[in-house]
Amino acid sequence: MPSRPRTILVTGAATGIGAACCRALAGPGTAILVHTRRNAEGAERTAGAVREAGGLAEVALGDIGEAGTPAALVAQAVARFGWLDVVVANAGFADRTPVADLTDAGFAKSMDTVLWAFLRLARAALPVLAAGEAPRLVAISSFVAHVFRTDATLFPATAAAKAGVEALVRSLAVEAAKSGTTVNAVAPGFTQKDAGGHSALSPAQWDAVRARIPLGRLGTPEDVARAVAYLASPGAGYVTGQVLHVNGGLV
Repeated sequence: MPSRPRTILVTGAATGIGAACCRALAGPGTAILVHTRRNAEGAERTAGAVREAGGLAEVALGDIGEAGTPAALVAQAVARFGWLDVVVANAGFADRTPVADLTDAGFAKSMDTVLWAFLRLARAALPVLAAGEAPRLVAISSFVAHVFRTDATLFPATAAAKAGVEALVRSLAVEAAKSGTTVNAVAPGFTQKDAGGHSALSPAQWDAVRARIPLGRLGTPEDVARAVAYLASPGAGYVTGQVLHVNGGLV
């Protein structure tokens, strides 16, 4: 293994898209800080997969919605591995509460966990990334910030938070360009959950969703992770300020 591994922080990486991103990015010469809010068992499985692929891995716990957690994660990555080259901001949750029932506290939770968390993570990470090799910041957005239909389940608070993330990505891309750091987002469509994982939709709703997707299937975490791996790669050095949709053609 090279003396200087490519160091990566992935938030919300115990299961699903975050875990798939860790697996896609893992390999000899990589070191990944696997974050989870409290699913230590799942994060350890992800870390084990990283190690099996030849990389280094460590688990970090913390609520990304708490103000101090994003900076603490960046600090932990640097303390453990010495530097930081890539950050994948994946942690979050989906809230489909209708606007009429959405409380101030409920809306604030989405803002704290998605938009504020990304801002705080970027603010802490960008100065560190600037000293890295081929520095990359990738945020996970969502189709819910783009698809608004009468036959679709809406996620108002999540949509607002993710739309804010995408706007912030574009602003950060301009600010970070001088250091060679690229900032992009991936917007997944409807994506399969891990077996036994929480789902925001019922089985009947999932069937209806499949009928609306031109490619005729749900996405997989691996579909999304491959897009993230590209944007996080040294080869994506001329791609910044973009939102890459991985949604099977969903409109």
